[in-house]
Amino acid sequence: MAMLKAQGLRLNAPRRVRLARTCAVACALCIGHSALGVGARVSAQQQPGLPGSMGFSGGIVASNVPPQFKDVTFKQRLGDRLPLDARFKDESGRDVALGEYFGKKPVIVSFVYYQCPMLCTQVLNGISSSLKVVPFTAGKEFDVVLVSFDPRDTPEAATAKKRAHLDHWNVRDTSDGWHFLTGDEETIRRVTSAAGFSYAWDPQSQQFAHVSGVLVANADGTLSRYFYGVEFSPRDLRLALVDSGNGKVGSVIDELLLYCFQYDPSHGRYGAVFMNILRLGGVLTVGLIVGFIVLMRRREMRSATERHA
Repeated sequence: MAMLKAQGLRLNAPRRVRLARTCAVACALCIGHSALGVGARVSAQQQPGLPGSMGFSGGIVASNVPPQFKDVTFKQRLGDRLPLDARFKDESGRDVALGEYFGKKPVIVSFVYYQCPMLCTQVLNGISSSLKVVPFTAGKEFDVVLVSFDPRDTPEAATAKKRAHLDHWNVRDTSDGWHFLTGDEETIRRVTSAAGFSYAWDPQSQQFAHVSGVLVANADGTLSRYFYGVEFSPRDLRLALVDSGNGKVGSVIDELLLYCFQYDPSHGRYGAVFMNILRLGGVLTVGLIVGFIVLMRRREMRSATERHA
């Protein structure tokens, strides 16, 4: 009891309450997010352009896909680095190195083309829809880099696409965090190949065949996380940014959530680590019990002091 008394003197009541609240919120979030993740997993598997749907499996086109599209894939290159010295044109026509958007914070990267009639716009909308829920802001905690894989795209097309997208989502104030790049065929192939992204021109439809998705890279350009489809879980995107931010993105709650969830490369999403959730719940329970004992002990000591007075 003497040890408990000493611990009680070190931690004042408000601090204990804040600590308990933090643990309780984190535990509740872990449990809630794990429950939501089950439903999200089912719906995500049915998205167009997602490995696992329309013949795709793990980023590789399956046998029921036409032979000319056998090489249309989006393979994970986790741990590899993007060629940051690759040079593009940004939406203003300025000559830029890819590395200009790296160095300080994580980056969301997606390969699209600006004349795409449907799928690429859905990918952009999926990113913005998810970011609406994520408590981070493009241009502050992270950047978004869109690389056109159509060498015919121009800075003018990039400008029009950027303006239309930001206006549609009413996020013009985050314009500095969104970058729409265009480049020549050789540079585009160099970057997309490094990321595991391949595509093919379909002369019949006059469109590019490609897998849809986004990836998250560390500040040094290391490929960290892949998400497939046209809708992206806000929880997964948030955790990926925290994971890739090397301690510079997110709060204590986010770090605790990372303890409860781990990235599963085989499915391209974060899954609940139930043993860690149980451990966190156990720590919370022990903390509440110890706090209760200390509080009761201090009340007894106060009552005894008052009686002797």
